[in-house]
Parts: sequence; structure tokens; C-alpha cells
Amino acid sequence: MPGKHQHFQEPEVGCCGKYFLFGFNIVFWVLGALFLAIGIWAWGEKGVLSNISALTDLGGLDPVWLFVVVGGVMSVLGFAGCIGALRENTFLLKFFSVFLGLIFFLELATGILAFVFKDWIRDQLNLFINNNVKAYRDDIDLQNLIDFAQEYWSCCGARGPNDWNLNIYFNCTDLNPSRERCGVPFSCCVRDPAEDVLNTQCGYDVRLKLELEQQGFIHTKGCVGQFEKWLQDNLVVVAGVFMGIALLQIFGICLAQNLEQT
Repeated sequence: MPGKHQHFQEPEVGCCGKYFLFGFNIVFWVLGALFLAIGIWAWGEKGVLSNISALTDLGGLDPVWLFVVVGGVMSVLGFAGCIGALRENTFLLKFFSVFLGLIFFLELATGILAFVFKDWIRDQLNLFINNNVKAYRDDIDLQNLIDFAQEYWSCCGARGPNDWNLNIYFNCTDLNPSRERCGVPFSCCVRDPAEDVLNTQCGYDVRLKLELEQQGFIHTKGCVGQFEKWLQDNLVVVAGVFMGIALLQIFGICLAQNLEQT
């Protein structure tokens, strides 16, 4: 009617989406900051912050990198999504949706390439594990990661126990003065369920035995093969996790796009 002002109410979807995106991203932001803080603290404890060259000196993977990179990405995404949703900032919302979209397509492309080039991926995984085997004693976090993987998948080395010849402490050369010569780490050992105290010397001299004899003391299967078997056995769970992550990413992109247009 003339002379009367019409008031338009903000769409309910936009309002709900705004606070849902804000709440989701503030949790994401806090978790990212926590991961980043743990990574920086771990580097500080190892003296990396006072000697930056130590980052490149390690021949294998420093697991702290995972905390720093994942925490950094989560913090940036969480900040952009949280502040963008709360302030309805178009630039931050667009940055959030584009960044999240890039991560989604990168994950999708990685999955497709891994399926198409399975043999190449297997070779790269072998190379990656062997590089870390070489650096086993150089970093305590890497050592713990390798021990966890070998215990969890009941394996030893990338292809088998002889991969530990690549490590200067475990190789079988006559010039090796180490007590661990021709041995493997304790994480390769077959654990006795009745054993209360962990025997960290169970892998000493074990590779001097015949292969059939070794099977009674250590796991003789490689970690690459065991990892592939684990993936096949848990394919539904792994696929479900990745599908859940993908759906959350798509949902976040859609919410951000919806808020941009309101």
C-alpha cells in the first residue's frame, strides 16, 4: 500500500547457515591453532627453532611437519570461514570457498592418479619408506612413527627386513661396529602376549639367521604390502571417511556461496 514501508526479513536459510558456518569454523580454527602450537612446541623442544638448518638436515620425514602444515591450513581456513560468516565479509567468504574448493579438487585428483598409477605410487611409497629407514636414528619423532607403523601393520621395512641394511646402525657390513649390526628395530619383533616387559633387544643379530628361522622372531612381510592389505580389508571404512570429509567440504563451500549471495 502507498505510504507504507515494506520490510524484508533475512532468509532463514541464510541466517541458520551463517551461524552454522561460524560455529563449525571456530572449532576448526581452534583445532588448527592447537595443531600448529603442538608442532612449534615440538620443534622448540628439538632445538629446530634455534637451528633452522636442522629442517633440511634430516634425510627422512619429520612428523612435526604434518602438525605444522595441517595446523596452518586449518587455522587459515577456520579464520576465513569464521570471520567471513560472522561479519558477512564477501572477500573472506570467497577466499574460504575457493581455498576449500582447491583442497577438494586436489584430493580428488590425488585419488584418481593413485588409482590409475598404482604401480608408480607403490614404487614411490617404497622409496619414501626406505629414505625414512635410513634416517631412523636421526629423529626421535620419526623413530616413534616407524615403530608405530611396523607394530600396527606387523611388518618390517618397506619390502622386508633386509631393507634395514640401508641404515648405518643395522647394516650387515663387516665395518659396522654397532651392536645392532644385522639386526632390526624391536618394532619388527613378534611379540609374546605373555611378555610383560618390552624386550628392545629382541631384533639383535636376527638377520644372521636363515629366513625361515627369522619368521619365529620377527615379522618378515614388508610394510607396503601390509598397508595395501589393510586398505583392502578396511575399504568400506576408508571410503566412508573420505566420503564424509568430501561431503563436509562440499557443504561448507555451498554455505559460503549462499552467504555471499544474501
